[in-house]
Parts: sequence; C-alpha cells; structure tokens
Amino acid sequence: MNYKRTKSWLKFIRRFRFHNRKYKDRLFQRVFQDKEDLLELYNAINGTDHQNPEELEITTLEDVIFMSMKNDKSFMISSTMNLYEHQSTVNPNMPVRGLLYFAQLYDEYIKLHDLNMYGHKLVKLPMPQYIVFYNGTEKIPDDYTLLLSDAFESDPSAKDMEPALECKARILNVNSGHNAELMNKCRRLMHYSLFIARIRQNIDRGMPIEQAIDESISYCIRHDILKDVLLKNRSEVRHMLLTEFDEKKFAKSIWKEGHESGYTEGHESGYTEGHNSGYTEGCESILEILDAINRGNDTVEKLTALGYDAKTAQEVLEKK
Repeated sequence: MNYKRTKSWLKFIRRFRFHNRKYKDRLFQRVFQDKEDLLELYNAINGTDHQNPEELEITTLEDVIFMSMKNDKSFMISSTMNLYEHQSTVNPNMPVRGLLYFAQLYDEYIKLHDLNMYGHKLVKLPMPQYIVFYNGTEKIPDDYTLLLSDAFESDPSAKDMEPALECKARILNVNSGHNAELMNKCRRLMHYSLFIARIRQNIDRGMPIEQAIDESISYCIRHDILKDVLLKNRSEVRHMLLTEFDEKKFAKSIWKEGHESGYTEGHESGYTEGHNSGYTEGCESILEILDAINRGNDTVEKLTALGYDAKTAQEVLEKK
C-alpha cells in the first residue's frame, strides 16, 4: 500500500472512529436479532419446522481477530452449530474466516461442557453449518459453495496427499429476485431484500444517498416491510445505512486509486501485479481493518493478520 492511499483511508478512519458503539451493528444483524426471526430463517434454509425459539442458543463471539463482527450471527439448535454472515462484497476467503471462527466456537463449547479431549471415548460435537448471505451488486449464482481446500497449495511430488482440513461456506444470493423459494419461506429475509432494493433503485434514479434512504424507510413503513424495525429504530437504521454506503463508496474509491496506481507502477513492476495489489488492498481488507480499528482492536499483529505489512501497520497506529 503506498503512502498516498494510506493517508486517504487514515482520514476516513478518523471520521468514523468516534461513532457511538451502538451503530457498529449492520442492518442485517438488527433485522435478525430476535430468536423468532432467526429461527424462521434457519427453518427456511434447512427445511425444518422448529417452533420453539427458546431451543435456539445464541453463541456469537465478541472479539475475533480475523473477522469483521458487524454482521455475524452464530447460534446452536438441535445439535447444529450455525454461523451466519452477511456480505456485500464477493470474498473467496470466506471458508478461511469460517475455519477461524469455528475453531473458537468449538473451543468455547468444549470448555463449557467440560469435554475430555484426551480420553478413549469419542467426543460428540455439534455439526457446523456456515451460511453467507450476499447482497452486493456483483452478479453471482443464487446458491453455491466455497471450499477451504481450494486455497491449499500442495507438494507436487506427493501424488496421494489430501488436505487434513475442510470448511464449506454456502453462499446465498439474497438480492431481490433471487432464491425465490427461500424468500417465500422467510418473509423477514424477503422484506430485507426489498428494502435494500428500494434504496438502490432510488440511488439509480439520481437521489442523494440520504434522500434515497429516507424515502425507502417511509415507503417500507407504509407497505409493512420491516415496519417493526424501521418504526422503532428509524434514526439508528438510517445511521447504519449511511455508514455502510459511505464505507462502500470509500472502498470503491480506494480500488480506483489502487487501479490507477497499479497502472503507473506497472511500468516498473508489471501492470497486473500493481492492479491486483490495488484491488486487494482497496476492496477486500479495508472494511475489516476499519472495523478492527473502530472496535479498538488495533495492534500491529492484528493489522498484519489482515494482510498489511508490518511497516504500514505501524504507520497506521502512529498516525491515527
């Protein structure tokens, strides 16, 4: 990351650093904060018919180094350990994130139930299920799976070597017009997709972001779309969305700058390498690093774990 790009996102970090902590949640997390709604979503995805929300136990972790925790929900029900995450960008590294998260969830589970991992008896564990809800603007299939094993490099001379680990991330496109069967089974999810679609339509019509959000909130309240959430938390939802759209706009500008920087630097080090570096730094890690810093978890180790070199990470911490 060059110095110019570092300065740009340092200014952005300062702008959002002192936001009230209650605004760190994303709308998706707020929409499914009640057990009843989360259970409806679980039933819709798995074809089950659980009726008692109290069977569902929330297990969301608070301070996980490698993940942006703004959107995540983890919970247990009927011997399954579920991790639900919302994403507005395509990220092929979701299985890695899932692996790191599940490792901590199982560690907590083993400690909580005082399980003996060193005995002769097989320890039974809840089955992991990892779902990523995608509502970005890139075109993706309605339903597909990412595998951790696709990221592994192997010894080319070891013909029969197989990976010892696997983690599957099931990606569900929850944009309006996609996964109709799932949407019909989960009214809450359908309404969430309609609300986001309305905001985007307003922006496409030329409305400023603030006006697009306000009109969408009023429209959805009138048509009983997420009415309970929007009436009760109107100002908070507005703040959430403004923050999200500003972050996305900033990430997009970082990508553009990285693209241009990559093109210029390409005369010396190769256009492709410069372009890819700019894209990765701008679009894949910026929101994670912003969240880490906003939550106060800003150490050189944690920033470098997100993909930044030690020198840049140190510079960030000194200048913020």
